[in-house]
Parts: sequence; structure tokens; C-alpha cells
Amino acid sequence: MNTTDFASLPLPGECLANLQSLGYQSMTPIQAASLPSVLDGRDLIAQAKTGSGKTAAFGIGVLNNLNPRWFAIQALVMCPTRELADQVAKELRRLARYMDNIKVLTLCGGVSMGPQIGSLEHGAHIIVGTPGRIRDHLGKGTLDLSTVKMLVLDEADRMVDMGFYEDIENIARACPKKRQTLLFSATYPDTIKQLSAPLMIRPVEVKVEALHASDKIEQRFYKVTAENRNTVVGDLLLHLRPTSTLAFCNTKIHCRELAEALAARGISVLALYGDLEQRERDEILLQFANRSCSVLVATDVAARGLDIKELDLVLNVDVSRDQEIHVHRIGRTGRGDEKGLAITLAADADMKWVQLIEVYQENKVKWHDITALTPASGAPLVPPMITLNMNAGRKEKLRPGDILGALTGDGGLSGDQVGKINVFDFASYVALDRRVADKVITRLNGKIKGKNVKMRLID
Repeated sequence: MNTTDFASLPLPGECLANLQSLGYQSMTPIQAASLPSVLDGRDLIAQAKTGSGKTAAFGIGVLNNLNPRWFAIQALVMCPTRELADQVAKELRRLARYMDNIKVLTLCGGVSMGPQIGSLEHGAHIIVGTPGRIRDHLGKGTLDLSTVKMLVLDEADRMVDMGFYEDIENIARACPKKRQTLLFSATYPDTIKQLSAPLMIRPVEVKVEALHASDKIEQRFYKVTAENRNTVVGDLLLHLRPTSTLAFCNTKIHCRELAEALAARGISVLALYGDLEQRERDEILLQFANRSCSVLVATDVAARGLDIKELDLVLNVDVSRDQEIHVHRIGRTGRGDEKGLAITLAADADMKWVQLIEVYQENKVKWHDITALTPASGAPLVPPMITLNMNAGRKEKLRPGDILGALTGDGGLSGDQVGKINVFDFASYVALDRRVADKVITRLNGKIKGKNVKMRLID
């Protein structure tokens, strides 16, 4: 039997059938390298980049170790950001579809603790959350981790970068000593070695090749000056006209400056950095993910946990000082069967960092001529979609199907004019073809399922 076949693992038939129905054809390298040890109950340190399939690598193990009839917190998964926690929880629920009534609860900041406390009182099998909010619940005595059998640290390097080192240690102490601990990290600095040592017992270490195949992701480097760097970004975008670009800056100040410069040139852009309120951050990520924004300018920490499919371009506006971070950045394009493009801008002061990237990648970077950049047209760079916000959600019994039905019924839209629909507790967001969005609001006249709903376009 093929060793990348899920059937080669000691998994129940219902689990294998569910994996097949979800499109899991064969194991990714990180799954093949880690799942045997995870299922064997071993502690694990796994180095793998975002998009490598690591959620299933620990998720399958977590669910296989779960007793559905024991309604207690049996697994805790910690993530650096709310966005990643939401993604992980969603995937765990999908993976658990073959099991009866598995409750996965997310505990993250940016929302009131009250509803979370109420949910905890009703119990859960798996908690997925951020260290800060989990720490808050432990401090209030609203979270009991004494029944945890598995502790998972997802993207541990980012949690440490964000200052959660002590929180992670304290949360781990609140879990039983006799447990299985899994640590996943894109990079493996000394801080992660120090963190893992007291938390784990003789862990198995696996590492999946971090470098990207040159035929999968094309890398281009352009020489710039400190003065013309932002101008070159605009030239590149208007020349290539990508639908979706993730641009990395090393500081939040540069993020803001670049976003202002691009907006002045008619480029649809949003900036993501640490000082934003959670609601602002959520709306920015949502707009970028549903193709209502052409360019997202972000710092590494802010962009962590962001998983955007069909990302046309990764643009390193500033060269990363860490070669593994550079590889992690560019790996966000060229997902699945798609090919990707990654561009890096470097001034004279950046050349030492470029040389380190060359050493790390074991090949010379390819320089391109900046004078060859001519705008394809003078037109602004505008995304194909625009986001419609509604002030009603799950609490009003609103479902994605209800919204789609209203838009394609009274709204008069065809299915291909409606993009991603996100329904939250008290609000819903829909990506609409921007050419027809205004007409839709008029036609719906503020009504969904016969209920009055306030609507606004976010742009």
C-alpha cells in the first residue's frame, strides 16, 4: 500500500470515508511525516509552512484520540491569531463530521467574554483559541483544562514573536502533565527549542522541506532606492494588474505610508498592522479574502494565519531580515496546482539580506530591469467585487442560503455575480460584482426573508 495513502494509517473506516468525501486524496509530506507518531501517542515537533496541510496532521490525531461520550475538554489548540483559530476550528468540525456531536469551541480576543463563558458552561470537547484569551479565562476560573489529553501549539514561532511565551508556559502548566503535546512551527529558532523542552517528553522531530520549487513559484528581484521604493510598488501593480496582491512591509509605519501612496494612484488597497481594533481587522481580512480589495499591505505578524486562495502576487516591499520568513512569505502564492509569482524589492542597504536568501535557497536570485515596467493602462486598479454588509446574522436565524436566495431572487443577480458569503452572529458580509451592487440594494429595499435589514457597501 502507498505510504501516502490515509488507508495506510490505523484510522477507522468512517474517518477514511469522511476524508475521501472532503477531497483528501493522499497525505501531504507533513501529514505523512507526522501522523504515524501522532497516532502512536508521541510528542511531536513539526516544522512546516502554512498551507502544508498541518491542520489535518494534528486534527486527525486529535479526533482519533477523542471520546465523544465524555463531554469534557479533551484537546486544546493554541493559535497566534483569531483568524487562524477560526480556520482551525472550521477544519476540525469538517474532519469530525463522521463523529456524533463533537463540540469545538473557539476562545479568542476581540469579542466579549460573556457569551464565551456561557458556551463553556455548556461544555466542549475541543477548545481552539489564542493564548491571551485562554489566559483570561483561566484567570477568571471559567476554563478548566484538567481533562486535556492533547495540547497543540500551532504556529508556535509566531506566538512567541507576539510575546506569548510566558502565557503558553502557564497554560501548559494548567493542563495535566500526562498528556500528548504537538508543536507546529514554520521556523525553528532557539526560542522554540527553549519553549518545547519543559513541555514535551522525548518528542519526535520532523521537518518538511521549506523551499519552494522554482517551477512552482517564480521569484523576481528589482533594485530600488529608499526614495523610490513606494513608487516602484505602484508601477509594478499597474504594470502587472494582479487581482489579489499581498505586500509585506517590515514596519507598521511603512504599511500606512505605502497604503496612502498606492491609494493616491487609484489602487484599491487596505493596510493590516498591530494597532487595529479586532472589528476593523476582521473586515479588512474579509474584504481581501473575498476579492473586494486588490492589495493588502501587511506586516509579518499581522498577516500570520491569513490563508488566501488564488493569491496572484506576493510582493516583498521590504526584504525580510529572516531567510525562513522570506520563504514563508513567498509560499503564500502558488498554492495547490496553481503557479505563483513573488517579487522582492531591494535597495543597496538590503543586499546583505539578499545574499543570505541566496545562501539559504542555494541559488542566485534573478534580477529584473525596473525600466521595463510600464503601466498596462492608465486605469485605476479596482477589484472585481465589493462587500455588502448586513446588520443581521446567525442570531436572527439568517443563513448563507437565505442571503443567496434573496440576491438571486428579488435582487435579480445571477449566481456568478455573488461571491463569498460570511455569516456571523450579528452581521453578514457578501461579495458582489461591483458593477451591479448598487442596483441590488435598491431592489432588495432592505429586506431579507421578509425581515428589515440595514445594508451598506464597504469600499
